[in-house]
Amino acid sequence: MELRLFGDSILRKKAKYIKQITDWHRSTLSQMAQTMYAHKGIGLAGPQVGINEALIVVDIGNGLYKLINPKIIKKEGLQLMQEGCLSIPEVLVKVKRAKKIKVLAQDESGKSVLLEAEDLLACVFQHEIDHLKGRLIIDYASFWDKLKMKKKLKQLERRVKDENLSQSEAKSYQL
Repeated sequence: MELRLFGDSILRKKAKYIKQITDWHRSTLSQMAQTMYAHKGIGLAGPQVGINEALIVVDIGNGLYKLINPKIIKKEGLQLMQEGCLSIPEVLVKVKRAKKIKVLAQDESGKSVLLEAEDLLACVFQHEIDHLKGRLIIDYASFWDKLKMKKKLKQLERRVKDENLSQSEAKSYQL
């Protein structure tokens, strides 16, 4: 699976709710986990690999979570953590999030699961669920921080645009 970078429009779309879980979804979750590990990440959402469906994988070192249609149903407390994102390499943002959360989701078999998470795990779940809403860590950045990262974001956008152009040129030659 290929990571989508800042500037790719899918990162800003709201992921679709999955009505029926299939073998394709189970296989996709496994591929997403492999991609996350290959890039040394601790979380990955469907849109980050070009899939506009509500799928996330998370592993902070205590075991892998594969979740479908995750939704935060309760938040408590506050924490401030510096976050990075596989889709926005070399950019770090301090993000204020809930310290403790409850997440309702479905597992690979379609069974409802209720998870309680706090600290880093809560942060990662919130980060990945944000991706499903089209929200990125840069949306939490202060005005000054956005100015500081503007050059890096423009480079990423240019890279995505150039890759899209070269892909469309390659397709036109295949006709």
